Amino acid sequence: MKKTLGTMMVAAVVVGLTATFAFAEYAATAAGAFPYFQFGCLVVGGLIVVSLKRKFEQMYTTEAVGVFALYTVLMALFTNPVIEAVKTMVS
Repeated sequence: MKKTLGTMMVAAVVVGLTATFAFAEYAATAAGAFPYFQFGCLVVGGLIVVSLKRKFEQMYTTEAVGVFALYTVLMALFTNPVIEAVKTMVS
């Protein structure tokens, strides 16, 4: 029961962070410039984290959530709006 509950919590966080990423990118980009590749990588990464949490009982829920949160930030850093913002701040 505890294993299933932890996996469900990680899955809920994965869905929430992925939805937040998609909404933020949709709001920040034009209609034709949505970063589908980064979104796909985020979905696949979320599936991998959830499956690892399901397979290994030693993995804490907070570790899995933290790993996926950092992965989401990494994916967001390599999207076009963020790169353009960094270019603007640097120059």
